[in-house]
Amino acid sequence: MPKQVHTRNITGELILLGTGTSVGVPAIGCGCPVCIGRDPKNQRTRASAILGLPAGNLLLDTAPDLRQQLLREGIGIVHAVVYTHEHSDHVMGFDDLRLFQFYLGHPVPIYCRPDVRRRIETAFDYAFSGIEPTHAGAAPAVDIQEIGLDPFDVLGETLIPIPLKHGPRFDVLGFRIGRVAYCTDVSEIPESSWPLLENLDVLVIDALRPLPHPTHLSIDQAVAIAQRLRPKQTYFTHCSCHIDYAAVNASLPEGIEVGYDGLRIPLS
Repeated sequence: MPKQVHTRNITGELILLGTGTSVGVPAIGCGCPVCIGRDPKNQRTRASAILGLPAGNLLLDTAPDLRQQLLREGIGIVHAVVYTHEHSDHVMGFDDLRLFQFYLGHPVPIYCRPDVRRRIETAFDYAFSGIEPTHAGAAPAVDIQEIGLDPFDVLGETLIPIPLKHGPRFDVLGFRIGRVAYCTDVSEIPESSWPLLENLDVLVIDALRPLPHPTHLSIDQAVAIAQRLRPKQTYFTHCSCHIDYAAVNASLPEGIEVGYDGLRIPLS
């Protein structure tokens, strides 16, 4: 194992590690101008983010591209993880947490709803079998703490869960940290959740494509939400190859932009 942790200080920042849809951009086999183009801001790994909090780095979801994302941003350590929901593009990088038990000196704290816990324990059953591992690091060592809808403290900051709809049959969580909110994989904001999103400096929100979609917001729907909430700045995430960064950005109202992988956002 490495004897010294190489990591960049990101305290006070929210970094969008990935801003792409579930298949990423470029999409396999797609020959559209965005997928075959060279604009780095159209190169989107699966949606995830990381927060530099007072007592460490809080990862939001373990996307399948997690290793690539952390290496790209020079982030050598994750102190805790919180999950928005159980879909594959948000949990399947779980195995990349294996190294952090050595850097932390204890299992990685994970905060998630019971349904997410069940998915992780099923998909990565080798990490929860109870069988003595052949060696340290053979599987991720984690400490799962179930959350509901009440605010909870992580790494010196309070997170407020925000119930959201991801299509007609699936619920997900967004999270508010101070005056910043992260809301990926959204198709609708329940009426009871709107007050949790008031008085924001920054809103990061799903905007899949120009056309409507049954489980995600379209560009126009995301713009309407931003204009109702009126944060100082809004960034779109979970974007497909139907969104060309330069072209769509030029068409958006002031204070609303397409996010991109590696975007750094101040938390205050």
